[in-house]
Amino acid sequence: MKVTVVGAGAVGASCAEYIAIKNFASEVVILDIKEGFAEGKAMDLMQCASLNGFDTKITGSTSDYSKTANSDICVITSGIPRKPGMTREELIGINAGIVKSVSSSLVEHSPNTILIVVSNPMDTMTYLVHKTTDLPKHKIIGMGGALDSARFKYRLAEALDAPISDVDGMVIGGHSDTGMVPLISQATRNSIKVSEFMSEDRLNQVKEDTKVGGATLTKLLGTSAWYAPGAAVSGLVQAIACDQKKMFPCSTLLEGEYGLNDLCIGVPVILGRNGIEQIVDVPLSAAEKAHMNESAEGVKKTNGLLEL
Repeated sequence: MKVTVVGAGAVGASCAEYIAIKNFASEVVILDIKEGFAEGKAMDLMQCASLNGFDTKITGSTSDYSKTANSDICVITSGIPRKPGMTREELIGINAGIVKSVSSSLVEHSPNTILIVVSNPMDTMTYLVHKTTDLPKHKIIGMGGALDSARFKYRLAEALDAPISDVDGMVIGGHSDTGMVPLISQATRNSIKVSEFMSEDRLNQVKEDTKVGGATLTKLLGTSAWYAPGAAVSGLVQAIACDQKKMFPCSTLLEGEYGLNDLCIGVPVILGRNGIEQIVDVPLSAAEKAHMNESAEGVKKTNGLLEL
């Protein structure tokens, strides 16, 4: 099992670290355009191997896509991260060109790979990959919902004063501060709806805190977060590599599902060795359905900025 991570920045390096530590891949290749940067990150991570007990081989490369050849899974984290006050949508001009070039080079050397897109605005970048590569739709996956759902569960556990292992919840919709749709109606604590434990006002606060989860961290850190995004990516990669048939909310191309067409947006999917093996239809409340449709309109508006 060979995994390539393009982008040796904080998110890419965290992603590679978590994949290596889980010890399910034989090789992880890190690639970056900055001379020596990926090689240095790879060496640093390999010096953790005996300390953290993993045997995954990690190699780094400066812009040499031949080193990525025959990768089973490729992760694209390339692009500029958010700065305080920026929206994910404001990154489109620069990141679209980067993602288009990177995805083309990856597919050239690994025509049967599964691509996971992390670069923002993520839903639109995932759509761009669909429009500019020949990969089938089940092999193009946008990572946003897995991260947003982790942030949702964090906020739920905080509000409930409960261990996070007690809590389950999911976020669908667009990966943006306004587009996220935290599924309050489906959220539970040990199978009991969270609405049994919290007032509507408190639940609404959890919902709003979840939606600005990335912006909150960007304000605190001065740049985008990396630990949770890296962990979220590694979870998707492991589900595919180990054929786990796990359910995650991921950005995927919809063709009628949820009443939506010709856009990529976060919905629950089953991930296995073939990538997206099933799109899961989840019942939504009237408010959630309306919010999902609003989110889709926002994603389509951003897609319209692409020069395809």
